[in-house]
Amino acid sequence: QVQLVESGGGLVQPGGSLRLSCAASGSISNIYNMGWYRQAPGKQRELVATISSGGSINYADSVKGRFTISRDNAKNTVYLQMNSLKPEDTAVYYCNMYIAVVAGSVSRMSAYWGQGTQVTVSS
Repeated sequence: QVQLVESGGGLVQPGGSLRLSCAASGSISNIYNMGWYRQAPGKQRELVATISSGGSINYADSVKGRFTISRDNAKNTVYLQMNSLKPEDTAVYYCNMYIAVVAGSVSRMSAYWGQGTQVTVSS
């Protein structure tokens, strides 16, 4: 069983900063891609940033230059540093990981999601 636990959301004024964390726990063999997605009210979930196991990074155009994704493989954790926040960044943020789980002699990779954390940017 694998669990992803997010933390770090909250209310911040425009121009402020927040740092999100997402830690995976359980019978983990390896973690491949990690990422952050967000969903605003009435909108579809969208990609924010991803980071591969080799360190390749991809950002949505709307957050380039303001957000930074990073990972700590020893802690099975992915981070999202968000600076210069704007009201349009308001959304529920979800972490996502592709994790290989070993059960006996079988290894299976699946996608896992965090529970979501609310980020509200407002004055």
